[in-house]
Amino acid sequence: MEKPVLENKSDGEESIDLVIRAGRRFKIIGDTVSNSNKGGWTEAKVKFLDSEEEESQEISGGAYAQFNADGDRMAVARAISKANELTTPNMNMKGNLSLVDRWIELARENEREPGQIDQLLQDIGEIPPPESPTERAFWIGSLINPLPALGVAMEIRPSLLTAKSAEKRVDIVKDAILKSIRHMDNSARMW
Repeated sequence: MEKPVLENKSDGEESIDLVIRAGRRFKIIGDTVSNSNKGGWTEAKVKFLDSEEEESQEISGGAYAQFNADGDRMAVARAISKANELTTPNMNMKGNLSLVDRWIELARENEREPGQIDQLLQDIGEIPPPESPTERAFWIGSLINPLPALGVAMEIRPSLLTAKSAEKRVDIVKDAILKSIRHMDNSARMW
């Protein structure tokens, strides 16, 4: 992932500390080149990934379809349906809130600093529509696994980044947000 540098500190010697925020996903193309003798960085050619393109390929049976069990072309439709469930009223949640709204409500009660959740919501922007299930899954991953960590959800970022289908990504966030809600409302503590 890539994003602009947020903070750049130099100690005046040979090291620089960078704080960056992730943005676009990518995959490495070919081999990497280590430049340890030139300052300790690694270079690689990358291809930026496009969620819409991946989902279109899943539907059409293209390159990404290989990751769906038995070439299941309905996986994206199921992902859209499941992604919609994350923000629709839920009878199992207090006040019939959606999973996302209930998580936000509980997280505000458990935030480490006043206003932390409001700032997080401002930083990550509007939730993508259910018709973009991959982007919605990454948004929810950003919500429940922010940096600095809130300590109320299992770490799902690596699983999201390595998941090979929209449906798998939505399944990961749905399971994680439910577990986090149960943890915060004390119905099923994780630790």
